[in-house]
Amino acid sequence: MLTKQLSIFLENKKGRFTEVAKLLGEEGVNMKAFTVSENSDFGILRLIVSDTEKAIRVLRDHKYAVNEADVVYISCPNKPGALGLVMEILTRAGIFIEYMYAFSEGESATVIIRPDNLSLCVEVLKNNQLELFAASELYKL
Repeated sequence: MLTKQLSIFLENKKGRFTEVAKLLGEEGVNMKAFTVSENSDFGILRLIVSDTEKAIRVLRDHKYAVNEADVVYISCPNKPGALGLVMEILTRAGIFIEYMYAFSEGESATVIIRPDNLSLCVEVLKNNQLELFAASELYKL
């Protein structure tokens, strides 16, 4: 339920993401999930990788600014309404989502969440896991 996420600050210019992807690939580090947000001057690449320590070392060796943070990942049914149910549970608990991203394949979706209260978010999701899966069957989410 918890995983490490890297945030890499990139100049907003052509080829910067390519450089990161190539560096990690050459070192055998797989990018499992990522998102990029940007403004006019820089972008932030957030990613989950197969080897966090190695990725940090490689990127810092190449002068990239890298931060590491804990994020929550959940798996939910890849059906309409499933994510809405997860968000409803978190909202009822008073948890604010700073950002999130997701990907899906087949029957399940993986959601990466950066909440304002990491420990409460984990606790709430664990306590409601049965509700999530029961509701997905009950309502055919």
